[in-house]
Amino acid sequence: MGYIAAITLLLSFLLALLWLLPAFAVDTVTSATVSSSTVVDKTPPTASSPSIVVNNSDICQTGTSGALQTALFGVSGGTTKKDLNCERIKLARSVYGMGLKVAGISLLCQDPRVWNALWMAGTPCPFLGDIGDKAKVKWLAEPEKAPDGALIRSVELEEIPPEEPEE
Repeated sequence: MGYIAAITLLLSFLLALLWLLPAFAVDTVTSATVSSSTVVDKTPPTASSPSIVVNNSDICQTGTSGALQTALFGVSGGTTKKDLNCERIKLARSVYGMGLKVAGISLLCQDPRVWNALWMAGTPCPFLGDIGDKAKVKWLAEPEKAPDGALIRSVELEEIPPEEPEE
């Protein structure tokens, strides 16, 4: 056997020995703590209420809106409300401006505050076209036709006899 064959046989034997021998390893425990935080942007959607803009002061309406939002459900809404006193004033101003002064005052007299003020001033509201003392006599004869809240409806009128107008 030659020199090279002996070395080859020796190397083969060592390799087989390394391969057949059990592997011995040192038990090592490696631990690593990984900390992380997750940022989740899950803001609930916002309930947007409608914008009710009343810029024109000539419409006699007021806008109101609102919204409610929870984590799961949202609701919103809006509405407008008529201002009847504002409408009455604008109508009376328009009618009065057209030269129909008695009709303009009659419109305002639908408000008990105006009715009472005119009554206390001695200039009663018009009554079916009559004005002045003729209107006063008719109001005293039929106080139920005055607006609710008018003084004439709350006073005992049986004590006051209606006076006849002077012609």
